[in-house]
Amino acid sequence: MAAAAGSEEPSGAGSPGTGAKAIDTKSLLKQNREFLDFFWDIAKPEQAVRLRAVEGLLAYLRNPGKDDELKYALNRLIEGLAATREIARPGFSLALAQLLQFYEEIPLQTVLEQIKDKHNVQKVKKKLIRNAAFGNLFGVLALSQSGRLPKEPKVLLQCVQLLQSLAQFKDHLRDLPRQTILDILSETPEAVFKNILFEALQSDLSSAFNTPEQLHLLLVAIQRFPQALKPTKLKALLGSTTIVTRENIPKLTEMLKIAAKSMKKANALPELGADLLRVALKEDAFELFWKDVVETRLLQDHSGLNSYLCFRLLGHALPLLTLPQLQLVLTGPVMQHYGEHVLIAQLPGRFKFASEMERNLDSFFDSVTDPEKQLAVLTGFSCLTNQGYPVISSYWKVIPRLQPSALSRYVDWLKNMFTSPDLDTCLDFSTKRQKLNPEAKDPVQHSVLRLRKWIVARLTSIVEKERKKEEDLVMDIARFIFFHAFCETKQSTPDIPETEASLSVPLDTATRDLVATSFFGLLHCLNCLPRLGDTGVPGSVKEKHIQGMTADGNLWIYCVVRYVNALLFQKKCVQFVQPFTKTERAAWDRMLQAVEDLQTKATKATSLKTSAFQLLFLLVGIHLFKVLQLSDEEEPDWVEMVIEILLSLLSQQSRLMRHVSKMVFARICPHLTKRGLQLILAVNDEESAVVVTDDSEDKKRKQLAGDQNEELIDGDDSSSEEEEEDADADEEEDESEDNDEEEDVDDAFRMELMKVLQGGKTVESSDDDLDDEAMMTMDKNIASLFAEHQKHVQAKKDAKEKMRKEQILRRDFKIKVLDLIEVLITKQPENPLIFDIMEPMLAILEGTMRSHNDEQEQTFLRKTAFIFRNQLCKAKRYCHSGWEMREDLHELMERLVTRACKQADSSVAHYHFSGALYIFRVLKGNAIDPMLDGIGSLDLARTTVIFKEALTAFMTRRKCSVTGPMLLDLISRFPVMCSSLLRPTIKYITDGVRQHQQVMNQMPR
Repeated sequence: MAAAAGSEEPSGAGSPGTGAKAIDTKSLLKQNREFLDFFWDIAKPEQAVRLRAVEGLLAYLRNPGKDDELKYALNRLIEGLAATREIARPGFSLALAQLLQFYEEIPLQTVLEQIKDKHNVQKVKKKLIRNAAFGNLFGVLALSQSGRLPKEPKVLLQCVQLLQSLAQFKDHLRDLPRQTILDILSETPEAVFKNILFEALQSDLSSAFNTPEQLHLLLVAIQRFPQALKPTKLKALLGSTTIVTRENIPKLTEMLKIAAKSMKKANALPELGADLLRVALKEDAFELFWKDVVETRLLQDHSGLNSYLCFRLLGHALPLLTLPQLQLVLTGPVMQHYGEHVLIAQLPGRFKFASEMERNLDSFFDSVTDPEKQLAVLTGFSCLTNQGYPVISSYWKVIPRLQPSALSRYVDWLKNMFTSPDLDTCLDFSTKRQKLNPEAKDPVQHSVLRLRKWIVARLTSIVEKERKKEEDLVMDIARFIFFHAFCETKQSTPDIPETEASLSVPLDTATRDLVATSFFGLLHCLNCLPRLGDTGVPGSVKEKHIQGMTADGNLWIYCVVRYVNALLFQKKCVQFVQPFTKTERAAWDRMLQAVEDLQTKATKATSLKTSAFQLLFLLVGIHLFKVLQLSDEEEPDWVEMVIEILLSLLSQQSRLMRHVSKMVFARICPHLTKRGLQLILAVNDEESAVVVTDDSEDKKRKQLAGDQNEELIDGDDSSSEEEEEDADADEEEDESEDNDEEEDVDDAFRMELMKVLQGGKTVESSDDDLDDEAMMTMDKNIASLFAEHQKHVQAKKDAKEKMRKEQILRRDFKIKVLDLIEVLITKQPENPLIFDIMEPMLAILEGTMRSHNDEQEQTFLRKTAFIFRNQLCKAKRYCHSGWEMREDLHELMERLVTRACKQADSSVAHYHFSGALYIFRVLKGNAIDPMLDGIGSLDLARTTVIFKEALTAFMTRRKCSVTGPMLLDLISRFPVMCSSLLRPTIKYITDGVRQHQQVMNQMPR
């Protein structure tokens, strides 16, 4: 390295050279510091810092006159190969490789000798043997990565021999020397291997069946150097011209088992297994390898490790196989065992291999574009069934990767399996529990039902989830599902392709109901489906995001309705399971005429409004089939169907839909049924309501949950609904809670932090200084621990934010539904259904007032209270059929007064009391003759008992929710109660009012 400038004689104080000399000295010191900093940065663990340091070092050494620095850098890098800090060794190896690549005049032989001399494992102290061994290993890696080894065969041979000598330090280096030899072979020309390396590796190659490492070396050499290791050469080495022979089957099996144990923690396929697969394919011995090694020996061992090895071999082999070979592995015992594992792994605490198989399938569909092979793998996994139900989820992520022709043929295969279920082609199995407890008397019919159920769900998921699909394919699936839900074939016709496929197993009622339910789910998907393909018409960005329309601008549901209408005219070929009555057919025709009239009158300015009304009419029309599917006991009225549609429209974030829903509901109010009203009230029922929101994730989760429950071991077909929890805290409290969570350190995190600090010995020996390696390790562990804790905190924040957004959507939906209740109260105040609204509305007021409300819920509360008090309780018109309902109304009044007395908040009690007075007014009615007592349907004795209890509570309890104004309101509005309540009131006044006051009066003063 350059010497300092201090060797020159100092000049006089006034000499002009004094300033220049001081500047040169500072500049030189700065350069030396910059040069040394490169080596500090190379040793750092951050890869980006290392790369910048290596680039800076090479740029620094390019300057002229840096020969001394080059020698120092070479020695420093070689010394760093055996650094005590393990994280620094790869950095020095990388820098040395780059240096040798840039300075080709540096002889590799010299560098290798320096490495051997500097890190001689025979001369170093015992405690430094590990560092020295790693120094040699990283030194050879640097030479290999420089790219110059193939050009210097002698040095290459010495490097391989050095790596072979390092194999004795397996406790320290594990299989790194062997892996480095394999890396070197991948860059070595075949001539160099044949002339130079073969003799050095001959002993390892001839002992290939002794250890998995040696066998792996032979397999790599066979694939890399086929001309050097011809069958004759293998015959001399192993005694056979090929690797996969019947004589070698036991040895190969044993090597695979050992390799699987070594990869237990990695959960990955050993490289030996992957290379053995390739060699077996190259030797045309794959069938022998698969049947004798995998199926007969590994799989029959009944070991978890060996089973997972078989699954990994299956997943890795798929992209390498021909079509007949795919048929072999997809219909064999390995696939069946994998299906059994998928079911058993759903139990808690079990290792799940399904995710790894999904990654293998993703790799297959990404790398293989042959439609035949894609279809073979799709049908193979779809035929892996448990009592007819495929173990693969009905929603499969690999479907978007299919070629269009493969997807079209797969849909055809699904339809053929639905119409003609071929259980013999399925790889079906049953668990022990299913064999001991059979679920159905007819197993074949049960399996067909389960298979058809899955097929319909798969077809629906293709329309809903997959991006790559054509409009013809979507319409084909919709036609197929509708036809088999509601129609039967009388004779085939080419005009309706669905009639040309006859059912080998007739559809029973349960299957038709299932398909019908799936059809209406598919209808919802079509209404939310974005436009497919190019419309061919330039438009705005907003038009491109319109949902529920085809490329030519028609509604998807309109296309379905036209198909249904065509079926109605094919009476000779198609028969509906439950034909339309004359009234229903007339309604259907009027619906079509209304839609066509709207289409004719539509303009560009009113297109959205027209589409909304068309959608409403079409939904009403298509739901006629849903009405036909239900039994007489459960058959809903047409009003209930319309209400369901209105609720779905209200779930959309559209003012137009809200306005349309209010207008339509105002017209159907006179025909409202009790069950229809319950559909509306169920929205605000926190325990049983399933709120429709604008977020499609809820629907995805419920569908996936249903698919997974279908695949449970016990075959239970029921799916559990996820319960939604309401967050009561407002935004400010949420933010404060988030801050508290950031500052709060739980016990688990504290214990983990103590473990990290104790691992670095900072707690026990805080006075001792840590070395660089220990400090870097502890810093890394602490950083990872805090990063994990931060992720945990952020996950909580994200979950809370997601819940808050969902809660906003739910409340907004509830506010919109209140519009319908308000319309009913204002338009139909004399409807007896009004009484069914009172208690649900009071329950809303109770729950909302008890919670900490935000602004949106306050709006919901105020609107509910306004509707109940001003539009219901103060309505001028009311129901006059009190005599028919007098018993129910008296019970309702009693419940309201009782709940008013038990409330903690007098404002809530006031609403209950107002409701009771409204019932009082309904029962009392309007007296025609003032001379009559005018009590109508009112049971005065029973009513007196009810309100006397309220008076007793008011007069005897210190904290009573019933207030004086409530009782005064009762007496002023209904004087008939004066005589009944006067006597007990006087008694309470004369006896000392309240009991606690009587006790106070009796106490001595």
